[in-house]
Amino acid sequence: MEEQEGSQQPHLALAHKLFLLAHPDVDDIDKVRLRDEVFLAVKDHDMASLYESLAARSVLEMDAGVLDSMRRKIEDELKKLDEKIADAEENLGESEVREAHLAKSLFYIRIGDKEKALEQLKITEGKTVAVGQKMDLVFYTLQLGFFYMDFDLISKSIDKAKNLFEEGGDWERKNRLKVYEGLYCMATRNFKRAANLFLDSISTFTTYELFSYDTFIFYTVLTSIISLDRVSLKQKVVDAPEILAVIGKIPYLSEFLNSLYTCQYKSFFSAFSGLTEQIKLDRYLQPHFRYYMREVRTVVYSQFLESYKSVTMEAMATAFGVSVDFIDLELSRFIAAGKLHCKIDKVAGVLETNRPDAKNALYQATIKQGDFLLNRIQKLSRVIDL
Repeated sequence: MEEQEGSQQPHLALAHKLFLLAHPDVDDIDKVRLRDEVFLAVKDHDMASLYESLAARSVLEMDAGVLDSMRRKIEDELKKLDEKIADAEENLGESEVREAHLAKSLFYIRIGDKEKALEQLKITEGKTVAVGQKMDLVFYTLQLGFFYMDFDLISKSIDKAKNLFEEGGDWERKNRLKVYEGLYCMATRNFKRAANLFLDSISTFTTYELFSYDTFIFYTVLTSIISLDRVSLKQKVVDAPEILAVIGKIPYLSEFLNSLYTCQYKSFFSAFSGLTEQIKLDRYLQPHFRYYMREVRTVVYSQFLESYKSVTMEAMATAFGVSVDFIDLELSRFIAAGKLHCKIDKVAGVLETNRPDAKNALYQATIKQGDFLLNRIQKLSRVIDL
């Protein structure tokens, strides 16, 4: 797929820079550059309240002259916008009134005034009739939500968008919503749902305001690896032409995906260690870094053990390019947590798999639930007899 050029929403680019500024793994020299870029972005967009907040946290240095200049510009611009709204209401039609209110909403978004932006968006919605235009207002709200990582606002906005689609709406906006919802699911650790939504949007991706297509493919591959079975991974990810066209541009990602599918475990671990830095420096994935690391290792260890009834620890350590002690420590943790179905024979240095029988597990669960139900019925009968 030939990537169309699109620009990320400036506030989301700023949010990522603020995240990196606070990240302990970012070099001090890079933080100096980031601090300058953040200051320029805040100044250019007259984000007075954010500037005060960042200065109070010692992220930026306070310049009273700059702050006063921002406030004057905000005051002047709001006065002009209010005049436009008044003029539209007196002399123009409903669409012009709506456009004037929308301009004020976008101004509040630009200066980073969340509460007033949400309030003005609600007023604008009241002036809006078309479902498509109402959806655009929801997208503005979602962008605000992602800037502030307000998951409650994001969840409510996604539900609102789905209700609007029941009234109508075009496919382009529906496909955009899938990416927004996928990002929300990924940021809230629902990787399976995120993978399905991202995969549905591969050929129709247009949400460049959130992130680039390369970043979208990065998220799609990462979420798919821990969510899809081997057959689905081959069909939807490994052989997907849209992914093949881009995956080579992203460091370590192609090796990470293909070495897992072709069972080249030593290469997989090498690529995985290269990807960890990218995951840690992503504002949506970083909170789930340790969880993702565990899930990926569960997938790869389970895939290796699937081929064996028993295997020596040494053979597994050789396959992964690590020491026997490391594999012993790793597997013991996963076995204790119920993530892997095998046991370690430490004396013989052998791993023995004991895959659960699905039918037997279902039978045992049914018996257990039946016993529980009988106990409840007996207790109820005693109460009724009294």
